[in-house]
Amino acid sequence: MALHGGHRDRGCFAGTIANKQVVHDVSFDLVLGGDYVEMHEVSREQTPAGTPAYEAIVYLGRDPHTNDYAAQWLDNTAYGGFSPAGVGHGNPVADSISYLFTSTAASRFHTTFVYNRLSDSWAWHMDNDDEKGRRAFARVVLTRE
Repeated sequence: MALHGGHRDRGCFAGTIANKQVVHDVSFDLVLGGDYVEMHEVSREQTPAGTPAYEAIVYLGRDPHTNDYAAQWLDNTAYGGFSPAGVGHGNPVADSISYLFTSTAASRFHTTFVYNRLSDSWAWHMDNDDEKGRRAFARVVLTRE
């Protein structure tokens, strides 16, 4: 999802997370002078109290000195966004960027965004990686509104 002229981009993604079909609304904004991208993700699924079953705010950035890409993930499933496990580091390769979030030496989480130029969409792959090996957690496609 590219931001055009600093304007907010909106879209949604649909696919499978934790073996469940989902649709989430997503918006992207340039923040702090354009140095970071803020992603706000809200599930359409509601809790019994009427609040989103899942909501996250993610900050994506690149250190201009080291070219290190980082993502800070804050969500309503656990308080861990400010711990090392809440910060992923990544490297772009062609039309994709893969972030690695490390909980422990034996427990990691991979989040990879892959851009499809033909459809102007992003595939979003999330994988658990631990002593059992790497396993798909989510496969969704993000499209622009």
